[in-house]
Amino acid sequence: MSTIMLALPSKGRIQEDAVKVFADAGLPIERPGGARSYLGEMVGMPDVVVRFLSASEIARELIRGTIDIGITGEDLIHETAEMGPSQIEIVKRLGFGRADAVVAVPDAWIDVTAMDDLSDVAADFRARHGRWLKVATKFVNLTRRHFAQAGIAEYRIVESLGATEAAPASGAADLIVDITSTGSTLKANGLRVLEDGVILKSESLLMVARNAEWPHEKLATLNALLDRIGAARFG
Repeated sequence: MSTIMLALPSKGRIQEDAVKVFADAGLPIERPGGARSYLGEMVGMPDVVVRFLSASEIARELIRGTIDIGITGEDLIHETAEMGPSQIEIVKRLGFGRADAVVAVPDAWIDVTAMDDLSDVAADFRARHGRWLKVATKFVNLTRRHFAQAGIAEYRIVESLGATEAAPASGAADLIVDITSTGSTLKANGLRVLEDGVILKSESLLMVARNAEWPHEKLATLNALLDRIGAARFG
C-alpha cells in the first residue's frame, strides 16, 4: 500500500499558507466536496489523501501516528504530549504561523522582571494573600514544564477558555502564559513578557509521524512528495 495521509489546518490564514506550500511546488490541492469538505485531493499525486483538521487534532494524530504527515504549530506538538517532539520528525520549517509562548505579568509588578523574581513572589504569595498564585493559560503542559524548570511549585493553573490576556485585569488570574506574535495585545492589556519568559519560539512545521507504519512503497510515495516541495527526506 502506497497511500499516505496528509493533514492540513482546516481554517484561517494558516490553512491558506499550508495549501500554498504545495501549490507553489506544482501540487495544488482540490476539495471535490466544496470549501466546507474535510477531504481533499492532491493534483498530480493521487496516492496522497488530504484531510483538513483543526491544528490541535493534527498535533495529536501525528503523535499517535494515525496520520502520516501534517502541518501544525510547533507549540501544539510540545503541548499535546510531553514526548510529542520525539514522536515526530520535522522535515521542513515553513516560516509562517510564527508566535512565542510566553510568561507575562502585569506592568504594575515592577520588581518582577525574570523567572527568579516570580519564584520569590510565588513562595510567599499564599502567606500574604491566603491563596496560591493563579496562572491563566490554555497551555497547561508547557506551563507546568517551564515552571518546574524554574523551581516554581507554589501556584495554581486557571485554564483559560476565552481571552487569556484579559484574565489579570478581570481578577481571574495574577499572570498568564499565552501565545503572542507581536506583543501588542499583551501591551494593550497592561502586561509584559518576563526577560527570560519566552518558553518556546513557535512556527508552523511540516512533520512526519514516526509512529505511523512505513512499508517500502508508502515511504517511497512520501519521499517523492518531500522531494517535490524541497523538504528533507524521511526514513
